[in-house]
Amino acid sequence: MKKLIAVMALLLPFGLTCMAKSKTVTIKIVQTSDVHGSFFPYDYINRRPMAGSMARVSSYVKQLREQHGDNVILLDNGDILQGQPISYYSNYIDTTSENIAASVVNYLKYDAQTIGNHDVEPGHEVYDKWIKEVKCPVIAANIIDTNTGKPYLKPYTILNRGGVKIAVLGMITPAIPNWLTERLWSGLSFVNMVTAAREWVNYLKANEKPDVIIGLFHSGKEGGIVTADYEEDAALKVAREVDGFDLILFGHDHTPYADYVTSESGNKVLCLDPANAARKVAEATITIEKGKKHCKKSVEGQLVDVRDIEVDKEYMAHFEEWISKINAFVNKKIGTFANSISTRDCYFGSSAFNDLILNLELKITGADIAFNAPLLFDAQINKGDIYVSDMFKLYKYENQLYVMRLTGEEIRKHLEMSYSLWVNTMQSPDDHLLLLNEYTKNDQQRMGFQNFSFNFDSAAGIDYEVDVTKPNGQKVTIHRMSNGQPFDPKAWYKVAVNSYRGNGGGELLTRGAGISHDSLESRIIWRSDKDQRYYLMKAIESEGTLDPQPNNNWRFVPEQLVKPAAKRDYELLFNRKK
Repeated sequence: MKKLIAVMALLLPFGLTCMAKSKTVTIKIVQTSDVHGSFFPYDYINRRPMAGSMARVSSYVKQLREQHGDNVILLDNGDILQGQPISYYSNYIDTTSENIAASVVNYLKYDAQTIGNHDVEPGHEVYDKWIKEVKCPVIAANIIDTNTGKPYLKPYTILNRGGVKIAVLGMITPAIPNWLTERLWSGLSFVNMVTAAREWVNYLKANEKPDVIIGLFHSGKEGGIVTADYEEDAALKVAREVDGFDLILFGHDHTPYADYVTSESGNKVLCLDPANAARKVAEATITIEKGKKHCKKSVEGQLVDVRDIEVDKEYMAHFEEWISKINAFVNKKIGTFANSISTRDCYFGSSAFNDLILNLELKITGADIAFNAPLLFDAQINKGDIYVSDMFKLYKYENQLYVMRLTGEEIRKHLEMSYSLWVNTMQSPDDHLLLLNEYTKNDQQRMGFQNFSFNFDSAAGIDYEVDVTKPNGQKVTIHRMSNGQPFDPKAWYKVAVNSYRGNGGGELLTRGAGISHDSLESRIIWRSDKDQRYYLMKAIESEGTLDPQPNNNWRFVPEQLVKPAAKRDYELLFNRKK
């Protein structure tokens, strides 16, 4: 289960921190990341047992503490406030109790915590309360209070273990403004990670003089959104370009990683990412031998799979009241579906799953057109009674709902970019219909696609075709409005979108439709007070019984190429025949 990556030893020059007599200290560092509400070994969305969870992490950490005592350091890398229904319940419904995320962090006695983009998403009221409730430091050096020009949170924390001084520097991806409306992060700005890391590593060296520097970054390996000012995923870039780190613990991209990165000056930095949902933890072992004229330091690491570890019964007993509350919440019936719906159909044409959301968006907002993408790769809601738990399959995130003004041409270009992310340019029936990548099967966000499926927008309110033989940018032909009225590329339309898209997420409105990011706010003519899932749930409650069917307002052409390719790609994606 445990596979160690190679041990790297660093010989450091004699300094003030080295002791007269040789002494060896071994420190264990454990990191969780992107827990997303996986606090208990039960999936309250799919109503079945869950592999991993913090109940198993608790057992593992207990074992380590029994073996290594106080020389175990426990760190979390953010995105802990969103995901399972218990997070939603704690953030928005039971707002007087201590947030469940704070209770879990406090129970496990974490030493430090950073903040992720999905922790910012609930807004100041939620995350400011959570930060006050967490007993360990919440750190992020590159979140700046615009009123003071100083970090909004503590930039770092200092830990002392066995005479070893350890600095933990926190940072978050600076791409927050590309996803979230400014109301959620008012008074804050987000600094380029390399810039902030250089500043604070130099500060730590000059003022704190730690023996070990650890980076705790809610930012993926590399890539993501890239602008002139920053990169969304910059963990490895920091490791390469900023000297001084012994260990970088990162997350955000939900993709496991364990390897050394060589900095520009030739130093080796261990970088670990345990992915998401508390299925794995990152574990690093730092051994320091300090003597009169030498100071040796070795860093080794691994990802530990905790899915099969026994659940901590004391942990479960401690949270029994919370478990009762969440069971009552998710088991509330809200309506009935006359037939089953699945996100699997969304990738191959007009689908009952996606069109249900699109049609409800149009009904809720009165917009002319609506955009939506499948937010879960492979979700199904069975016919019969529908419960609150099913709403987290229907709509994963706490996005708001917007109505924006877009021209007909901007609508077409938005769709052109969307389809360019998931549709191949075919020349024969033997080609793939979809843009697949066998190397992303274990990527919890791509799941076998080349790109993120949550950016695969399709539309309701217009009738159109996607010609897969044409090059990107020329695939989409909009024939008419779905009510029979003509569609005019020069006319202005009211378009319903989620707040992630409306704020620039996925870059479909900016890079695709050609609207400058600074102009997006002026295009928003209505925004919901609550999250979109809330309104979808209320609409289903009002309807009572629904019979979701595809709108059949769009399709891939030509059929002689699409039909055999779709059948093959379905089998590749889902390992079963359509």
